[in-house]
Amino acid sequence: MIKRGIAHVGVFFLCLISLLPLQILFIFARLLYYILYYVIRYRKNVVRNNLTNSFPEKSEQEIIKIEKKYFKFLANLIFEIIKQKTISKKETLKRVKFVGIEQLEAHFSKGESVLACTGHYGNWELGTLALGLNISAKTIVIYKPINNKTFEYWFNKLRTKFGNVFVAMKQTLRSMATYKNEPSLLCFASDQSPTREESKYFLTFLNQPTAALLGVEKIAKSTNRPIYYFKVSSVKTGYYTVEVLPMCLNPSLTADGEITNMHFKFLEDIIKEQPQYWLWSHKRWKFKPE
Repeated sequence: MIKRGIAHVGVFFLCLISLLPLQILFIFARLLYYILYYVIRYRKNVVRNNLTNSFPEKSEQEIIKIEKKYFKFLANLIFEIIKQKTISKKETLKRVKFVGIEQLEAHFSKGESVLACTGHYGNWELGTLALGLNISAKTIVIYKPINNKTFEYWFNKLRTKFGNVFVAMKQTLRSMATYKNEPSLLCFASDQSPTREESKYFLTFLNQPTAALLGVEKIAKSTNRPIYYFKVSSVKTGYYTVEVLPMCLNPSLTADGEITNMHFKFLEDIIKEQPQYWLWSHKRWKFKPE
């Protein structure tokens, strides 16, 4: 009961903060960076280890430079996500630009549904919010629910404010059945961490054995829906470009594991270009092959 009350108070203050302009929130983000990095040292060891293991060819000085850039981005990202509570459609469209969206519309115009992959890179939350405003089909996003129900409800309200549908991972097949008679875009953050029980398939990602979920591949091969990768790039603070890239247009012809390896390779190449925009504070490598 006490935890629920604290969560409601937290949500109330998040709503108040979201009323401020992003320019003001980014000033607060600078302060948050110093608090996260120098004061509470939020998951600093996790970030350092992840970076060191992912880029063994880089010196300690290079790793620290990326690390600091990451924490600065993380501080901005936190306030960008809070701002989504009150952000307008016009502001969303201004901050996220899509390139190659006509490829998706070509499928939708023929009544076809499409799969989309991306990672926890850049502001994936704002990109998903903008996506629903840029395409004619229903946008269905597969996600992992968080444990706190109060914050779960708050997050889902801001994520779905422009019409996107968010579906818990375990309800994926049910959601596909619901929208089977209309074109849809089924979106996956394909770098989600499996549980220990789900950690059955491993591949090499950023120089490390990495457990991978097979959901995208299984759905793609069973439905033969074409797969596109959404490459997110940071243009400047608070502004992003999302490039729609064809990844696998005929999944039924692929070998087992091929699609999973493919979307991890897409993400790895993107991370290597600008590593500071991936979610390094996530404990991604908890499980190892037996």
